Amino acid sequence: MEQTPELKRALHELRRITGITLDVNLSAEDDIEAVLNQIHCLGAAYKEKYNKTDFLHSLLTGKIPVCDLSDRAARLHIQAEELRVLFLLETKTSYEETVLEILKNLFPSQSKTYLVPINAQSIAVIKPVKSEDISAKDCTRSARMIVDTLNTEALTHVSVSFSSLIRTLSDLPGAYEETCLALKVGKLFFSEQTVFPYNELGVGRLIYQLPVRLCESFLREIFGNEIPHTFDEDTVVTINKFFQNNLNIAETSRQLHMHRNTLIYRLDQVEKRTGLDIRIFEDAMTYKIAMMVINYLQTERNL
Repeated sequence: MEQTPELKRALHELRRITGITLDVNLSAEDDIEAVLNQIHCLGAAYKEKYNKTDFLHSLLTGKIPVCDLSDRAARLHIQAEELRVLFLLETKTSYEETVLEILKNLFPSQSKTYLVPINAQSIAVIKPVKSEDISAKDCTRSARMIVDTLNTEALTHVSVSFSSLIRTLSDLPGAYEETCLALKVGKLFFSEQTVFPYNELGVGRLIYQLPVRLCESFLREIFGNEIPHTFDEDTVVTINKFFQNNLNIAETSRQLHMHRNTLIYRLDQVEKRTGLDIRIFEDAMTYKIAMMVINYLQTERNL
């Protein structure tokens, strides 16, 4: 009898994974399920024994027991004890194959760097480092190199986070959780950035883990029942630049090419809407935290 569409797909997948081509002749419909099961088992066994990417993906996502780790890593010739840093890349949309090719050129196989696609928008880069003296600044430079290269060569907008130093493969799942958190918190609270170190999340790390009810109570305490919505883009740019210049009106107006009186007028409008005079340090700090909490709540409610 002829091969079914399910069987054809299974054979195609087996060939893609292993390079093995099978010629299957079925004598009865009852044989199909058994044959499909055997093909899937063969593909799974091949992945487990020979595919480093599948092994590392399973390890990152916590699907490999610690007791099996050393044995499986040895079979794949992956050193269990080696200093590494994990970089996690995320694209705005599904990335194309060119992104992986560019990363392979950045990190050739002889560098012992592993590229592990996580899903359609995320890729983990497990990179060895020479010593424990590597600093967050060194990792930030590497992350920015990845961002700039993909922006230029693949025309792809990328966000990158990185982990603390990894000493053994058993630390990888924790490092993966660390970088996932850094990406989520970074994109939510520091959207103007593209690189998010694991150790520079600041108060964003704290806010992200607060209960929604507690955040709502905080906002009512600051604003009452009239919680302000997000300002227009020009006002947001003005406020951010004002904060970047340490509440310096003269320097902010100069950098924005804005008359001093225009800047003061915009700050007065912020005070009218929020009750906070962000020219005063304490009010500026309260405003900054409150806006971060509002962004967090808006994200939570959109999930």
